[in-house]
Amino acid sequence: MTGAYGVGIGWRPEISGFVAGLPGLRFVEVVAESLPHSGPAPAALADLRARDVAVVPHGVRLSLGGAEPVDPARVAHLAHAAALVDAPLVSEHIAFVRAGDVEAGHLLPLPRSREAVAAVVGNVRRTQAELSVPIALEPIAAIFDWPDDELTEAQFITEILDQTGALLLLDIANVYANARNRDTDPVDLLDRLPLDRVAYVHVAGGADHGGVYHDTHTDPIPAEVLDLIGELCARHRPPALLLERDGNYPAGDVLRAELDAVATASGYPTVT
Repeated sequence: MTGAYGVGIGWRPEISGFVAGLPGLRFVEVVAESLPHSGPAPAALADLRARDVAVVPHGVRLSLGGAEPVDPARVAHLAHAAALVDAPLVSEHIAFVRAGDVEAGHLLPLPRSREAVAAVVGNVRRTQAELSVPIALEPIAAIFDWPDDELTEAQFITEILDQTGALLLLDIANVYANARNRDTDPVDLLDRLPLDRVAYVHVAGGADHGGVYHDTHTDPIPAEVLDLIGELCARHRPPALLLERDGNYPAGDVLRAELDAVATASGYPTVT
């Protein structure tokens, strides 16, 4: 992510004042669907841009893995969001959220099949045709897998990236969550992904509920996730890492400590 190297944080209205007070901040991420369809960007984001803080719109509603073509209006809004904040890139998920008129309300995993690869590739290409900036794709945390997968997770992700030329948004917390729930080694996935394609990295907390680890974005970052950042950076240090919080916001000193922990684990300067 050109000009935005280092550690960032997900911008949310509830913590906008805290984010504005981070002196070393280089970039933030904003939920694309929260940006207006017309008129200026929120004043707090405009102030960050005036400080040369990069703003990345992060989509959650395109449903790139859906069987139907992506909704042109949603794609147009993502492109508008990128222009509104002068974004260096946008991001979305390798997932589906709707089928026909039925909204799931969640990011749902895809079967790792060649048919699913084709569906994602088609929708990513439709989206890229309307964008003036690159798109980074995020594999999600999944609490279940479809049966009879044809491809490994690394093969599935890599085929989509190769066929679209898209970048990778690697969520290291999702890597940990999926490995824990599947009883696999998360480092093995890092060794099989095209890490040179990583645009930036998500870092978030989670919690165990009934023996299933959930990527909650409302809990502290586990030590194991911080350790995985070290494993990732030992292989290929990503341009940027971003702390995600989506509720249960702690006091500012706690958020600062988490940001500092991400910076320490990755070897980047602190933003606080």
